[in-house]
Amino acid sequence: MDTWEQTLGAGPLLGIAAAGIALILILIIKFKLHAFITLVLVSVLTAIAAGIPLGDVYDVSMAGFRSTLGDVGILVGLGAMLGKLIEHSGGAQVLADTMIRRFGEKRAPLALGVASLFLGFPMFFDAGLVVMLPIIFAVATRLGGPVLLYAIPVAASFSVMHVFVPPHPGPVAASTFFGTNLGLLIIVGLLVAVPTFYVTGYLWGKFVSRRFSFSVDDLPRAIFGGDAEEVKDPPKVGTVIAMLLLPMLLIFLNTGADFATKAGLIAGDELWAQAFSMLGTSGVALLISVLVAIPVLGLRRGETGSAVEKILDSSLGPIASVVFITGAGGMYGGVLRSSGIGDALKDTMDGIGLPVILAVYLVAAVLRVAQGSATVALTTAAGLMAPAVLAGGFSDMQIVAITIACAAGSVIASHVNDSGFWLVGRLFGMNVSTTLRTWTIQQTLESVMAFAIAAVIFLLF
Repeated sequence: MDTWEQTLGAGPLLGIAAAGIALILILIIKFKLHAFITLVLVSVLTAIAAGIPLGDVYDVSMAGFRSTLGDVGILVGLGAMLGKLIEHSGGAQVLADTMIRRFGEKRAPLALGVASLFLGFPMFFDAGLVVMLPIIFAVATRLGGPVLLYAIPVAASFSVMHVFVPPHPGPVAASTFFGTNLGLLIIVGLLVAVPTFYVTGYLWGKFVSRRFSFSVDDLPRAIFGGDAEEVKDPPKVGTVIAMLLLPMLLIFLNTGADFATKAGLIAGDELWAQAFSMLGTSGVALLISVLVAIPVLGLRRGETGSAVEKILDSSLGPIASVVFITGAGGMYGGVLRSSGIGDALKDTMDGIGLPVILAVYLVAAVLRVAQGSATVALTTAAGLMAPAVLAGGFSDMQIVAITIACAAGSVIASHVNDSGFWLVGRLFGMNVSTTLRTWTIQQTLESVMAFAIAAVIFLLF
């Protein structure tokens, strides 16, 4: 591979890229082939078509897989463990109840949404919805009112956290491709997520609940998934919040030390600066948080060591598919870069003058609408656009904005080819038409608003 040079021009390379994306869509949509197998297969075929020597195809493909899976796997795995410990300990119920008491019953929808924002840091979108479902129905039964008044803010909270804030796989994968500073991404991701939740979750939930005003009494009992289970000796709300904030605070140590070093305020070789950088590395920060949560949320509440081990183990199964699909997306992105297809796309974009941040958003949005999976849309778009981003000479904050834009494109217009569409519809007792008019529009509003904020950040910094 050291002596190989790409001899194909931009036209053929872009044709190969277009054919690869078309093949991904056909295999996933028409033939229902699993996204992981599809991305691996198309990665290999793309490498061969682009002229990479056959003896190097495997190494080139696996390099992208390893680099992406290494970053994503440890962050997503440890984040899932932290979320599972909080869920199993009763922390989600405690946090929701406390928020409702603080906000008042009249603002219970906002309280549930804010509680879900906290819980959304370590919890995946689908896991968070399932955990909060009995709480939503319990509050709706006690206070009355339409189900969507409480459900939409909760779903939107988990969505914005899952899409824009590490350690979730989407933003982590995009940051791997673009070289994004994770500490800055968490800060900006939260700055994007909170107002986006308020407008497209809380306010939108109030609006659609007036148009679709079905209540708990109108739903089949089977939808409820049972009442929320009473947990013995649940943690205090301060403990739950501390567990959720700990990894973020540790990650900010790394970001602060990096900023101070670049600004010349401290020497990078000072021991304490190196210690802050190590403790604030995302994987180390989450590892420390899980190690703290094991005794605080598990052992001190009477759980045995073997019981805690089973709790942690149960958190990994549900995330396996997402992690491997993300790794396969990294494989595809690695092939695109090594074959020169990414550079060809960059040169073409430079020629037509399309801003990188807009191009990233549009590519992710088209892929999302076409095949449904936000993970596939984001990793494919990031792989395609990485050469343009890396060669653009952008500031750290601009790269963060581009990462947010890519994530925003990947969440637009959830519809019938998206598993999340069916999950939301089934859990909240909506038919397809109602889900399209509530959740699909919410996801589109979330995408557009987040992109607008990212574009402003890009222009200002």
